[in-house]
Amino acid sequence: TYGPVADVNNNPRNPVINIRSFGEDPVRVGALVAGWVKGLQEGGMLATLKHFPGHGDTDVDSHLGLPVIPHPRARLDAVELPPFKAGLGAGAAGVMVAHIELPAIDAESGPATFSAKVMGGLLRGDLGFGGVIYSDSMKMDAIAKMLPPGEAAVRAVKAGIDVVLD
Repeated sequence: TYGPVADVNNNPRNPVINIRSFGEDPVRVGALVAGWVKGLQEGGMLATLKHFPGHGDTDVDSHLGLPVIPHPRARLDAVELPPFKAGLGAGAAGVMVAHIELPAIDAESGPATFSAKVMGGLLRGDLGFGGVIYSDSMKMDAIAKMLPPGEAAVRAVKAGIDVVLD
């Protein structure tokens, strides 16, 4: 499986992240994510942070629909991104991108999975990540209800996904 989960569990209505998160405090979550990454990689495993850029503050399960993170960039920098920054700083080899809409980064409607601004601009550019970018499962309804599998895979790769799952 892919891990660790770097999402901050800060929305009690979130139907999917829940106990998969290390908690509600971005700094604490970041410290635990960094420790998990170091432990995995020292043991010969490749750590993959998920669900970039943060699936904690959603009230829609991306297995069933497309969640939106409506917050401005300053909020993302303060809450959603610190655990990912900590995991990247610890040397994570991979990042899994969430099927979420992120209007503060890309004003064009659609999931981060199809956004060069999220992957190339935010993840590769701003955060300096040079490892492997994975999609989340393309069978999830956030994607499957939107496009046929082949077209969805092509859009993901064009946007910056290295490995398309399912």
